[in-house]
Amino acid sequence: APENRFMSGLPAHLVAKGLGLGAPAFALDAACASSLYAIRAACDLLHTGQADAMLAGAVNCADDLFIHTGFCALKAMSPTSQSRPFHADADGLVPAEGAALVLLKRLSDARRDGDDILGVIRGVGLSNDGQGAGLLVPSAEGQQRAIEAAYAQAGLQPEDVTYIECHATGTVVGDRTELQSMGAVFADQTGVPIGSLKSNTGHLITAAGTAGLLKVLSAFEHDTLPPS
Repeated sequence: APENRFMSGLPAHLVAKGLGLGAPAFALDAACASSLYAIRAACDLLHTGQADAMLAGAVNCADDLFIHTGFCALKAMSPTSQSRPFHADADGLVPAEGAALVLLKRLSDARRDGDDILGVIRGVGLSNDGQGAGLLVPSAEGQQRAIEAAYAQAGLQPEDVTYIECHATGTVVGDRTELQSMGAVFADQTGVPIGSLKSNTGHLITAAGTAGLLKVLSAFEHDTLPPS
């Protein structure tokens, strides 16, 4: 159909129309950070009063051949088909399919409306590192900037943090870089648990960030840190 030429953004508009939503509707692509970028964009619209409630997240149901061929070409796929973030024998990622969405409102509005409040987002830190060593080689300095920006916005210090849900996918370079950036921020801290949902579900690609957020919200609800 002719409208399928708008495949990248059209689904968001179709969902918004189907649900009768009046707020801005759009899709974005920030690779594996897409759903967290969507949450940041939704927070901005709430802060500026352009919306009173936002649905944000992602759906990942990419073509199997595209995903497997792509990650194999990048040498990121686990040849043993095991998703083992931070494990000494980790050898790559395992793709997964899924969807993760959250409903966001200003805290004052949620309290006024008597909503069940599962968690509060106090800050979001972003970083764009520019040219680097490669597509799958993240920048520890960039990750550090993002973490510090989030804490500054939230008014928090590293010693206030009691758990870190990581992106860790099981790739050697990616996990090592994430440990380096966390080591720089939490240099004086001990006993801060870390985890990654990829050890439970595999890598949800575009939906990975919000899926990790749902894991943290569930940990709040049950007062339990899910095992990796």
